[in-house]
Amino acid sequence: MKKVFILLGHPDDDSFNCTLADEYQHGAEEAGHEVRRMNLGEMRFDPILRHGYRSIQELEPDLKAFQENVSWCEHFVIFYPTWWSTMPALLKGIFDRAWLPGFAYKFTSSFSWKKLHKGKTARVVITSDNIPFAAYILFGDTSNEIARAILWFAGFKVRIKKFGYLKHFGSTGRRERIKRKVYNFGKKAK
Repeated sequence: MKKVFILLGHPDDDSFNCTLADEYQHGAEEAGHEVRRMNLGEMRFDPILRHGYRSIQELEPDLKAFQENVSWCEHFVIFYPTWWSTMPALLKGIFDRAWLPGFAYKFTSSFSWKKLHKGKTARVVITSDNIPFAAYILFGDTSNEIARAILWFAGFKVRIKKFGYLKHFGSTGRRERIKRKVYNFGKKAK
């Protein structure tokens, strides 16, 4: 059994991303995994990194709880929609503010760093109204920011799953198949 932290990275709790996070959580809990969850839309914090990393802003309680959950978990799961080929700005704000030196990583020299979450795994589920392959052809790997620059940089082994073309071909049957797949990810905590 694993310690699983789920972050719903869509600011609207009435979204397909929320439904998928619910399915993952149900699967994980039914399989006996220990689960903690935070929903972006319920978190209160300033998403703007006002002075870069020159001076660290005091973290609000929700960002401290976020850091505590990331430190606690063995498996970190993030759900978010693609907006303009990246994550929602508010979700990026969590990482800008809380993914700090000393928490996520520690530089040991100009060209090397210590990954402070090494050995942990992460699953990122990204939804889109576009076809994932078409978006890749047009814009490149839109998951690189979260997968490599944020999670891998801190030591997570990352798996990405993209579900696309939901607006035009998001039939009830297709959405049910996607929900079932995500529920099974939760059961296996993968």
